[in-house]
Amino acid sequence: MKMSDQPRVSEACQECRKSNPTTFCSFPDAVFSDLRPLKLCRRYPRGSALYMEGQPAKGVYLLCSGKVKLSTYSEEGRAIILRIAEPGEILGLSAAISGTFYEKTAQASDDCTASFIKKTDFLDFLGTHHDAALSALRQLSSNYQKAHLQICSLGLSASVGDKLARLLLQWYDRSANGGPVSISRNHTHGEIAEMIGTSRETVTRLLKDFRDRGLITLSKTEMCIPDRKSLKAAIGSKHGNGHT
Repeated sequence: MKMSDQPRVSEACQECRKSNPTTFCSFPDAVFSDLRPLKLCRRYPRGSALYMEGQPAKGVYLLCSGKVKLSTYSEEGRAIILRIAEPGEILGLSAAISGTFYEKTAQASDDCTASFIKKTDFLDFLGTHHDAALSALRQLSSNYQKAHLQICSLGLSASVGDKLARLLLQWYDRSANGGPVSISRNHTHGEIAEMIGTSRETVTRLLKDFRDRGLITLSKTEMCIPDRKSLKAAIGSKHGNGHT
């Protein structure tokens, strides 16, 4: 895994703010004009690292496009994916505010663009703009809630099959419309395995088991969860070939 050394690229900040009004950057123009000169925008190719776990937090990264995998590693090199960051999120936020080390590794899941802001500049910006401080607080709260769900999923599940079912329920709830939900298959079986602490082979077997039981349907590009109640009821049941 290599840190990106890509050159600075031009930004399409106005388009991003229009298309994604919930992002950190969606401030009034007067506030955004103070933020824009603080940002150093770069492209990060798939697989490159924005920052590494254990490095001193020198600043934050505003994710403009693409997705970033946030992971932590054991001393033996085993990875757990804590979550997948979406465009509009601030990466490295808690470490920058607390003045500590990055507690995760941030790695581009696909080609992405992110804007780096030095820690001192970012903290000064939060201190002088109420809207920005409130937006950062909202994201810290959201990160806490996501971490709580993951801890519950990993700690309270009796089997790997239950962990997978809980993960799929989280994805369902993010896209819920009251009926069947189709989810793009953006994650490899290996990435899903790292999210629930198991092997890629086990995830492959479990997804086949879930499909055979009618809990999900699969195509090359999508996974469909036809009924949330059935998937939730499967938690605690025996999952074929997925006990490891």
